[in-house]
Amino acid sequence: MAATGRAGFACCAACPQTVRPLRSSAALPLRPLVRRVLPVLLAALPLAPAHAAALTEAQRQEVVEVLRQALREDPSILRDAVAALQAADRQARDSTRGATIAAQADALLRNPADPVKGNLRGDVTLVEFFDARCGYCKVLHPTMEALLQADPNIRVVMKDLPILGPSSVVASRVLLAAQKQGKYLPLQAALMRLRVEPSEAVLKAEAEKLGLDWARIQRDMNDPAVQQRLEGNLALARALSIEGTPALVIGTTLVPGAVDLPTLQQLVADARRRPAAAGGG
Repeated sequence: MAATGRAGFACCAACPQTVRPLRSSAALPLRPLVRRVLPVLLAALPLAPAHAAALTEAQRQEVVEVLRQALREDPSILRDAVAALQAADRQARDSTRGATIAAQADALLRNPADPVKGNLRGDVTLVEFFDARCGYCKVLHPTMEALLQADPNIRVVMKDLPILGPSSVVASRVLLAAQKQGKYLPLQAALMRLRVEPSEAVLKAEAEKLGLDWARIQRDMNDPAVQQRLEGNLALARALSIEGTPALVIGTTLVPGAVDLPTLQQLVADARRRPAAAGGG
């Protein structure tokens, strides 16, 4: 996924009232015990100061020694514990993001100003955040076209997200201006096929190939409404913790980066099994 060019892109409830003396570490079955206990201890680290008084100094030292001995004997314990914490963190983050997607459904799926391709009444809506200069967006483009050809019941909402510098902003402004002449989608497809920088001369040439009035484009791209739309897309991306382009929203799932056709088809199938979250038009 392309790097962004703009900034901005506990302990269990049943704690014992008293602490029982620990057995000698030599008597403990270290590997099974630590594999169960270490993830809990790591998860509780942020709250450790609040509960430090629950252990005596001798007990604390014994816990530390148990962990050290276990890690010396089997360092993979720490790796597994960290992996478990990372998985829990991802699950919590995905859950929060899913709730945010649901809360932003109108802005994501039903903004009448947004360009739409595919089936306008499709039973599943994908939202694509892209930057006209983004190399991975260009990689994703033919995959998205193949998806629409293979599945005629998909609706795709396009969200310009110019995060790769001033040239990206100009390209997005030109695209949104072209929308007023009914040529957003053809011009967007042309820019996705470009393998050169979209300078103003290049944008003018591509626009004129499509029969667009360049003088009108220059007027319309400076309309304050165009800037408001770009700012709205950026605010929406921030709310969803999108950190680069391309990014797809499919149902309640955020997909960062370019993915292959089978992955997209699976995500669409998953969204269809959850019709309340599919976002059909």
